[in-house]
Amino acid sequence: MIIKTLIVGPLEENTYIVGDEDTRDAIIIDPGDEPERIMDAIREDALKVDAIICTHAHFDHIGAIGDVKKGTGTRVLIHGDDLDIFRRAREHAMFWGFEIDDLPEPDGLLRDGDLIRVGGLEFRVIHTPGHSPGSISIYGEGVVFTGDTIFRDSVGRTDLPGGSLDMLKESFRRLLQLPEDTRVLSGHGPETTIGRERVENFFVHEL
Repeated sequence: MIIKTLIVGPLEENTYIVGDEDTRDAIIIDPGDEPERIMDAIREDALKVDAIICTHAHFDHIGAIGDVKKGTGTRVLIHGDDLDIFRRAREHAMFWGFEIDDLPEPDGLLRDGDLIRVGGLEFRVIHTPGHSPGSISIYGEGVVFTGDTIFRDSVGRTDLPGGSLDMLKESFRRLLQLPEDTRVLSGHGPETTIGRERVENFFVHEL
């Protein structure tokens, strides 16, 4: 399995490119900024991108979608509960002093339990609301991409529109049920594991 991590934009968001080494099929998770770097990384390994998947629709995670979609000709998938946030992302970005040039409508909506196949790899969508209503995590092949639900030692904020502390607690509990050696690749910051977060994450004491 190929996993490329690109730290992009002023908010240092983690964009992930995940591919099958044999078939060269790939997905892009959360193309937040710097579309040229993302496209260069795809071309570097001659990957065929099947989908752009958004763990949630906050502007720092979707800002490069327009250019990357044009460059790859692929589809954009998000959870339906984040559609309103997605459609208002340009407005939210402007409020925080950022700009999104082009934001095409999603091509499809994801639901809890949906399977995402990338060549011979398989991932499952886990609906993990709290940071936003439609936040998802993408789990499979010993890895979970958590967006802004879980970080190393921390969790995502809930004070933005659509956030819910109670939902975040439930999502946190759900993710901690994954095998302890599962790699956690989040929307910001360094990698961790489920086992480590069961012990070290401050939010354990909030449950």
